[in-house]
Amino acid sequence: MTIQRKISNWRRIGHFCATRLVDYGELIPIELAETKKRVLHEVVAMVALAIGALFTLSFISIAVIVTAFGTPHLVLTAWCVAAAWLAVAVISIVVMMSRKPTEPFRLLREEMRRDVETIKEVAQ
Repeated sequence: MTIQRKISNWRRIGHFCATRLVDYGELIPIELAETKKRVLHEVVAMVALAIGALFTLSFISIAVIVTAFGTPHLVLTAWCVAAAWLAVAVISIVVMMSRKPTEPFRLLREEMRRDVETIKEVAQ
């Protein structure tokens, strides 16, 4: 490959990169808005679910303890309710740790990866 051809190749790569930067500039706000919307929806849904579940479980717990109030099993019932709450907490932690996190800027990252592959092909 001659020097002129290499310079021409790198000039085309430079022009390609410059035009793609404009595309990235347009893509970043779109990705940011989409990520913000997705995260906001997930947070609102998780908070609503957590509040509803906690109120439901707390009232069920109170009902179970009040039901056992007149029996000799009151202390055992109270400890079983506490153990159930502990199990709920542990299960919640396991579920949250196993969830796939959201991928912000996934589309931008994919576009950049494709562009790098294109540049590698042209530079060869």
